[in-house]
Amino acid sequence: MTPDRLLPKYDVVIVGAGVAGAIVAKRLSQQGKTVLILEAGEAKDLTLSGFQHYLDTFYGSTEKHPNSPYPENHYVQSPMDDNGYFVEKGPMTLGGSYTRVLGGTTMHWEAKTPRMLPNDFKTKSLYGQGLDWPISYDDLMPYYQQAEYEIGVSGDVEEQKSLGLKFEDGYVFPMEKMPPSFLDQKVIEKVDGTKVQVCGETVELKFSTFPQGRNGIPNPKYDHGNLFVPQGVSSVTPVQYGERCQGNANCVPICPAQAKYDARRTLARALETGRVHILPKAVAFHINYNRENGRIESIEYKYYGNEKTGSIDSPLKVEGTLFVLAANAVENARLMLSCNLPNTSDMIGRHLMDHPFVLAWALMPEVTGTMRGPLVTSGIGTLRDGTFRAKQSGFAMDIHNDGWGWATGSPDTELFDAVDHKNKYGAELRETLINRISRQLLLAFMCEMPPDISNRVTIDPKYKDKLGNYRPVINYNLPDYSLRTLAYTRKVSRLMFQRLGAEDYTHYDPKDPGYFEFEGSGYVYKGGNHFSGTHIMGTTPQNSVVDQNLKSWDHPNLYLVGSGSMPTIGTSNTTVTIAALTFKAAEQMLKEL
Repeated sequence: MTPDRLLPKYDVVIVGAGVAGAIVAKRLSQQGKTVLILEAGEAKDLTLSGFQHYLDTFYGSTEKHPNSPYPENHYVQSPMDDNGYFVEKGPMTLGGSYTRVLGGTTMHWEAKTPRMLPNDFKTKSLYGQGLDWPISYDDLMPYYQQAEYEIGVSGDVEEQKSLGLKFEDGYVFPMEKMPPSFLDQKVIEKVDGTKVQVCGETVELKFSTFPQGRNGIPNPKYDHGNLFVPQGVSSVTPVQYGERCQGNANCVPICPAQAKYDARRTLARALETGRVHILPKAVAFHINYNRENGRIESIEYKYYGNEKTGSIDSPLKVEGTLFVLAANAVENARLMLSCNLPNTSDMIGRHLMDHPFVLAWALMPEVTGTMRGPLVTSGIGTLRDGTFRAKQSGFAMDIHNDGWGWATGSPDTELFDAVDHKNKYGAELRETLINRISRQLLLAFMCEMPPDISNRVTIDPKYKDKLGNYRPVINYNLPDYSLRTLAYTRKVSRLMFQRLGAEDYTHYDPKDPGYFEFEGSGYVYKGGNHFSGTHIMGTTPQNSVVDQNLKSWDHPNLYLVGSGSMPTIGTSNTTVTIAALTFKAAEQMLKEL
């Protein structure tokens, strides 16, 4: 699609082709509505050959990171920890990344899909921390089911119930759970049932598998025996269906078998309606609204896809009845702030959240099959909730099947060490690497972060990108409420390593940008890339940016979808909740069209 082929006006104009934008496009187009998606990135990957190009780029890249499959785009940067797109103003660094390509950050997500806990919706009332949602878990439960069908979730409902989650009677996930890896089994064998103390509360460490957005074995009990059919990218020919998970450990960034869900699957179904247009290389930069009634009238964008001239076209605009910002929490806020839109609550860009991680790593006493299985299959969820959350945050722990890569850069670092410092080569080098890497154990502790108005996205005329658009200016700090838990997880990892007889190699470099000290000891946190909270939902225009249906209080035909609308994020990865909220919002949109 090119600008000259667009309709004069659309029922819905969406900014962003990630999971939220894709769901809106699919849901509304299937009900006969015309939809335009403005996508800042390129859109060459809705075919098997396009996806293969990403794989080839990834395999050929010397540096393996979440965005390495995707060619660098000088017009629209995808932030990484050190590429300078974020203007970090501290006092701590947000870091992390997202992907500005068709499919959004589902093009490099880990694909864990746990629901938020019922208590996560009312942390202010229960624990005096964070904010309460204007809706309950029960309100969102039917939309969680829609989201799990759309994504294609593999999981075990009974295991999730043991963590405090509720489900409709007889409900099962579309596919059976991903089985625990051999590494998981060896850890569970020695650690499961261990008891720990947290703020005077005794908690048992119990393991469970994670619900996952990846193809497994369809559950025969799903939907009264109507088997879920796993899917792949765009074509309906079998060769392009996503295969079942093959146990590759490079799920982040990209699954070679397409077993892992990404938003291109949803976009492909939306395009089949014939009522969806995707305009790639179109960067939204200004929103025009009626000063009298607040209604959005058009969105202006910069188009850099003119292959004839190779230049950036003069700003263009598109009109619609409803408008949906579906970029992500950072980009949605940046765009609204750059347009100087009405901001009754003064909360656009505020309450920026992420899930900070602390890592711990060790060598197991025997070969445990590291590097086999999806990135993560099992972990501990029994510390996600409890009365201790009045004093410190909840957390979840997962066992990484891909070794120490996130912590140390392994296996590259293991190779360099074996050659440069141990003088290994030939068969001896091979045996050394097998012995080390196949025994690596990495534990990742993901901690809750409450909303804080001082954590925010802002803009500054001094910082702009190549298209002249504002870059996000980030103010970010972790409260003691979270730091206390990040420090506490180190006690848990030491206890686990002791039970396993594992050799602890964990160390935290004071030069790391994520280094911090708490109560006399030093640690390093990593960003979780779960950016949230910059246009939170609430009960009034004074305490929030959007209502419970994600509709702007200030603009009656503008919806802000994605994790930016979440008042808290608990200890669950955000994608399945984003999807559930988007299905709920789309329902309201249809009532208005």
